[in-house]
Amino acid sequence: MAQQIKFSPLVFAILLLAGLIAWIYWPVEVQQSQRRSGEVPVVVTIVEEKPFASVVEALGTASANEAIVVTAQETDKVQNLYFEDGELVTTGQLLVKLNTQEEQARLSELQINLAEAQRQLKRVRDLAKENSASEQLLDERKSEVAALRAQISIAEAQIADREIRAPFDGLLGARQISEGALVRPGDQITTLDDIHTLKVDFSIAERHLPSVKLRQKVLTSSVAYPEQIFEGVISHIATRVDPVTRAIQVRALVSNPELLLRPGMLLQMVVEKSVTTSMVIPESALVPIDDDQFVYVVTEGKAVKTKVLLGERRPGEVQIMKGLRSGQQVVTGGTVRLSDGKAVKVVEG
Repeated sequence: MAQQIKFSPLVFAILLLAGLIAWIYWPVEVQQSQRRSGEVPVVVTIVEEKPFASVVEALGTASANEAIVVTAQETDKVQNLYFEDGELVTTGQLLVKLNTQEEQARLSELQINLAEAQRQLKRVRDLAKENSASEQLLDERKSEVAALRAQISIAEAQIADREIRAPFDGLLGARQISEGALVRPGDQITTLDDIHTLKVDFSIAERHLPSVKLRQKVLTSSVAYPEQIFEGVISHIATRVDPVTRAIQVRALVSNPELLLRPGMLLQMVVEKSVTTSMVIPESALVPIDDDQFVYVVTEGKAVKTKVLLGERRPGEVQIMKGLRSGQQVVTGGTVRLSDGKAVKVVEG
């Protein structure tokens, strides 16, 4: 037999009161919800004037400031090596010494002969003072000493040719020879690159030619070091414009004190043409319609579609020449759902 459910008077009174409250307040909540649903949430930014750099951008290829292949001037065996792969060296540092035994022996012989010739010259000079030796004999002894000194200079030069030294400060490449190897003129021993300063060659359009000049500052970046900026100056501007590309070659010297950049790298070059104070907004605020550009300005809680005249662009920002004034709020997030006069609710981005 089914059990009958009974409600106490207290439970019935509570349910009745809850229903009455819901009936009284429900229309107000619905109206407030509907009112709120009509506002589009947007992210805004304040229009402000700030320095805006007009720049020329280009891609350039880096090369060493100085670069050579280290080779020998004479054919001989390698006696000693004084460097390691990838070593930083200074000007005049000894890198390789070839066999100089024969040249050293010849130099010793000449020095002994010179000492004897100088002794003979002194003796003849003393005799000439006493009129015991002729002027001709004195001149012969002087010539002999001078000839020996010249031969010693030649011998020393031959020894120096067998000592290979760094002609400038730089970074050595990989070693291509070993001690005891026979080297000939033209054989590669290693490479030497001065990369404390890099040459970067790049091209710019001919219309930018009036904006570049010698010693002008440039900024450089690389995909290898995206967060680091390297500074340099323009060192050369070509005298001719390429008639095919209508571009002109420019060379910049870029400082590389930590040796991070290497020859052959592709670098992003930025040349500042001028710096002006302008109104600048994020590119995300722009709403393109046909050939015109618009932004939404927040005024008294509503979005007002406003036409703007653009200047130059740079990554993430655009220069506004006309249409806005400093201090206005422009929508940078949520423009897709907006229309002119639409109510908005500003939220934090």
